[in-house]
Amino acid sequence: MHRQPLLVALTHYASCHPDEADMVTRFQRFVEAYPRCFDRTLATPGHVTGSAWIVDPAGEAVLLTHHRKLDLWIQLGGHADGDPDVLAVARREGLEESGLRALEVVHPGVAQPHVPQPNAAENEGLPVPFDVDIHEIPARRDEPAHFHFDVRYAFRAVDRAVIANDESHALAWVPMAELDGYTRDASVARMAKKWLERRSTVVEM
Repeated sequence: MHRQPLLVALTHYASCHPDEADMVTRFQRFVEAYPRCFDRTLATPGHVTGSAWIVDPAGEAVLLTHHRKLDLWIQLGGHADGDPDVLAVARREGLEESGLRALEVVHPGVAQPHVPQPNAAENEGLPVPFDVDIHEIPARRDEPAHFHFDVRYAFRAVDRAVIANDESHALAWVPMAELDGYTRDASVARMAKKWLERRSTVVEM
């Protein structure tokens, strides 16, 4: 089943982040209920997207985009467009929106020593995400309000040479300590906290 790798990854993610269990359960129920969950045309209740938490080579700053449609500073990402490999989606969107020449996937780490190893889901073809989030996208023109069921992976850029595309007003490497000056988005703050807690122990995959 094309949804099974994501469901397995979400199960392991919930084990690593028990404080996010309610959101993950909602995410899993959505994926189980909608075979077309990766399809952008599934407007109600929404669809799966992939995002990239991109840090600079030193791991001290994160790349944010000033999104043209949403008018917000957020992480890079986009629609799966039917692709169930959300890691590939996150990498593709990160590369396309940043102009970076390469992105190295970073192991998400383990929240607690007794939970299954995060890469256990690789047996099903999909690593455990760095973060997951469900957020509402406002209605726009002929597109109704809907939810993005967003799967995030962490990447390390090989350099800081970026080029914004037509989806953003600008790109910025933002030091973790200065994020409040760009965004108050709770999920961005959550990812920054996760990165800062794990940066001394994460390893590249």
